Amino acid sequence: MSSALTWVQLRDLKCGELEGAADGWGRSSNRADAARDRIEQQLLTGLRDTQEGEAAQAAVGRLRQLGRNFQYVYTECGLLRTTLNSLAHEMRTQQRALRDALDDAAALKFTVHADGSVTYPAGGEGLVDGAPLRGGTAASSGSAGLTAPSGLVAPNPHAGKAQDIADRVTGAVRAAAEIDWRYAGILRRLKAEDGLKVPASTWKDAAGDAAEVRDAAGAYLKDAIPRDASPVERRDWWAGLTQEQREEYLAVYPDQIGNLDGIPALVRDAANRDNLSLLIGKLEGRDDDKSVTQLAGLREIERQLGAATKPGEPPMFLLGISDEGNGRAIVSYGNPDTSKNVAAYVPGLNTSLDEDFAKNDLKRALDTAKGVRYHDPSGAAIAWLGYDAPQSIDGFSSLAVAGDGRAIEGGQRFNEFTGGLVATNENGNPHLTAIGHSYGSRTVGAATQQGDGIPGVGDIVLVGSPGVGVDRAEDLGVGKEHVFVGAAENDVVTKLPSKPQAAVGAVAAAVSGPLVYVAGDIADPGDDDLWFGKDPASEAFGARRFRVDDGPGLVGGIGPSIDAHSQYFDPKRDSASAHNISLIAAGRSGKINTQEHR
Repeated sequence: MSSALTWVQLRDLKCGELEGAADGWGRSSNRADAARDRIEQQLLTGLRDTQEGEAAQAAVGRLRQLGRNFQYVYTECGLLRTTLNSLAHEMRTQQRALRDALDDAAALKFTVHADGSVTYPAGGEGLVDGAPLRGGTAASSGSAGLTAPSGLVAPNPHAGKAQDIADRVTGAVRAAAEIDWRYAGILRRLKAEDGLKVPASTWKDAAGDAAEVRDAAGAYLKDAIPRDASPVERRDWWAGLTQEQREEYLAVYPDQIGNLDGIPALVRDAANRDNLSLLIGKLEGRDDDKSVTQLAGLREIERQLGAATKPGEPPMFLLGISDEGNGRAIVSYGNPDTSKNVAAYVPGLNTSLDEDFAKNDLKRALDTAKGVRYHDPSGAAIAWLGYDAPQSIDGFSSLAVAGDGRAIEGGQRFNEFTGGLVATNENGNPHLTAIGHSYGSRTVGAATQQGDGIPGVGDIVLVGSPGVGVDRAEDLGVGKEHVFVGAAENDVVTKLPSKPQAAVGAVAAAVSGPLVYVAGDIADPGDDDLWFGKDPASEAFGARRFRVDDGPGLVGGIGPSIDAHSQYFDPKRDSASAHNISLIAAGRSGKINTQEHR
């Protein structure tokens, strides 16, 4: 394929031929594997069992060399198969994007030119004479741009649509050219030695050759990934690889590398962007609810990743993506490896990889990052969906069935993640803040009780919390002066009854309604217990409570409202809370505005 790729070439690219070639390499790989097995399991065994002497030993040596040669053929052909299939898959993703843009252009009767620009017809009405406005030509953003007439005229309604199509066409071509360039480099390195003999240096040279990576093809690469190692060990493993090895791991296992705590953020981002395209391709065409829901979330994340960063906003890094369980997504605003101050936000009840998460939960991290960067231009904030948060569809009452299990499992994963942040951060002593919202605060609480606590975390922020699983701030392991709580007056989640109180109250209500209050006082004399333990906003818990807005009432103009539970991070809806969270995450907790305990 030419380096000067055109949209026509991309449109006409026969990915099926790439997959056909991959199948051919796969058949060759299988034949080489069968030949090697025959040599090792039959010929060598038979020769050793029946023959002796120098001639026999020489024959054994030659058979072993031949077996190694077949092994090399097997691994090389297997890697070629995987690479070609991945290339076809990624190219298909760009072809679909291109095809959608071309179909939209055809439906609107626009003309797409060879250079990707789009001509659109006259349309709309002039402000003065009401005559249709002249058509024009739109080029991709960053190129010539719109060539429609300028001046005091109403916009041609076709102009924006043409611009969008031009951007999509050019974007697909550019992405395909980058894919082509990247895979071309990998394929160039998959080159066998001349002659019939494969020297040992081809297998073991770690100075610049990729032979060790190719020793066992895909299975070898996957087995070599240190999934069960510590983040520090994973970091060191990656640092010890040659550039060729890294490229091959990224090409063959972007999902493994991209979700591995301890791998640098830039590498994870590159791998996950590739994996994001693969996941979208995997889920496309499926009609089950989970696939449709996750696909919408993935597409929104893809859209945001592809959008230009607005002035003053931090760059976006995709640190994790997967369709495991209810979906996984870890997005950082700002590079957590170069930031002195890093905040990681753990969402709670009903959070899953869907469009709502991709729009609203990511915005919470973005708002926090912008607030932190006001005080520290290098700061970063992360939305961490690395576990299965409870869903309201899990049972009759979402909080009633939300026990500790998911928080404990999520806490373990969160600890692994923050351990990775510490391992890859380039600052000697970074300041990490864990932020738990709703059930996410219970997950953060569970993380503090495992091992030595949350690695690297010096401050903990709890907002909209139904309890964290401990009854004292000092039990969270960072010192009670480093535990901060925000609880809106109208946030019903921060006023849930404790489990004993709910149980006693239910019995009392069955007997006599007025006894509910008496029974509640008996079960919770201090009226400071919640579902998962002591109220973090209470004086008994001992955390530092920061000021937040009361939030909308439970009964709004159109009925019941729980909006007070979801606005802690929004500087427009709760400026007090957002400002305080940013100060804490930026390491300036001494400047927060405090609020009396409950």
